Amino acid sequence: MTGVSERAAPPESAVKKPWWRGWADAVLAYRNPQVAAMLFLGFSAGLPFMLVFSTLSAWLREVGIERATIGMLSWVGIIYTVKFFWAPIVDKLRLPVLHGLLGRRRSWMLLGQIGIAIGLLNMAHMSPVGHLAVVASLALLVAFSSATQDIAVDAWRIESAPTEMQGVMAAAYQLGYRIAMMVASAGALWIAADHGWAVSYTSMAACACIGIVTTLVIREPAARVIKHTLAQEARVSDWLERKAHWPESMRNLGAWFVGAVVNPFVDFFTRYGVKLAVLMLAFIGSYRLADFTMGVMSNPFYLDVGFTLKEIAAVAKGFGVFWSILGTLVGGMAVARLGVVRSLALGSVLVIVANLMFAAFASYNQPNLYGLAFLISADNLAMGIAGTSLIAYLSSLTSASYTATQYALFSSIYALPGKLLMGTSGFVVDAIGYPAFFVYTSTLGLPALVLLFFLARKMRQEAR
Repeated sequence: MTGVSERAAPPESAVKKPWWRGWADAVLAYRNPQVAAMLFLGFSAGLPFMLVFSTLSAWLREVGIERATIGMLSWVGIIYTVKFFWAPIVDKLRLPVLHGLLGRRRSWMLLGQIGIAIGLLNMAHMSPVGHLAVVASLALLVAFSSATQDIAVDAWRIESAPTEMQGVMAAAYQLGYRIAMMVASAGALWIAADHGWAVSYTSMAACACIGIVTTLVIREPAARVIKHTLAQEARVSDWLERKAHWPESMRNLGAWFVGAVVNPFVDFFTRYGVKLAVLMLAFIGSYRLADFTMGVMSNPFYLDVGFTLKEIAAVAKGFGVFWSILGTLVGGMAVARLGVVRSLALGSVLVIVANLMFAAFASYNQPNLYGLAFLISADNLAMGIAGTSLIAYLSSLTSASYTATQYALFSSIYALPGKLLMGTSGFVVDAIGYPAFFVYTSTLGLPALVLLFFLARKMRQEAR
């Protein structure tokens, strides 16, 4: 045995690099082909979202559909929130023919993308006047296909890159997503103004081909079965043995349910323990409360202060988009350089500060265009960093054996509390005014910071 003084030279990865080298490596990570593919898949995921929400609302209103009806049609968006219900099917069911040609993830991506293209193309040639139910059904098809694509894309992103690359992959996804939202909102409206809604939605259906081509070009990630999940899969065999007296069709259905639905949830709580798993879920559910609750009142706030629609569009949709994109890129580099926990903390603090800036601006109550640009820039930068960090964190929690199901569950948990709370925002503003409202929304970011502190400490204890 050698003495303690005889130490081997540290490996190259352990040698401390200068601060600038770490950030340079984080920037160079964007050259990875998988990251480039993620950019196009993010575009494919973001394209349908606006086309069944704000852009569709503009179309319906322009042809004289009542506001109450337009509001009810926004319930189509609930599809995105409850996608975890059919995520187990996407995770486990093999599509005939397509699975053999493309594999598990790409086959479901392609199916969703084809559904998006068909839905948009049929919407383009269907007038809402006199055919509103058909248009609503097509919008539902687009939303369902889009949510299905999201499940498969999220699984592909997590399985195609190691944990240390997830921040950059998340940033590329968000960048593509935001570019698509610009195309599907400002771009679609511009085309509609010059050439009509049929040409506009036909063009958007053509843009859906970007995702189809990307799916056909990329590689299917290698299927992996983590060692500890073998015990979970044994539960299916045990269940089948206990139900040997059941008809074969019932046994097969029950075995699928146990393997595809029960096992992913049991796996998560088994890997982390009940206490840590509950703490994680509480943190996930509270992380986006501040920006969800504030976001729904931002446009009414701008209008009430005295800004015009053109001023809001120019700053929010133009200048603000640059800062949103910058935020996603910085978020990806921060995850790679600082780690997920510190990046989450940074994003949370920046969101709280941005909300307090809104409170200060609301107290000033004057339509200063430079102030608006500064506010939107700070808010978009903060949300970009926070959103990228959260996606990277959620990705790190999933098991390779149940990627689609577990990520769909996590994404629903982080979105649902904020979306429920945002419905009360108007009542809060009416009761206490804008300055106090933005102070209130900033405090909604504090529970996540507190939970993150305990979560980080618990994880350090578990690692010892």
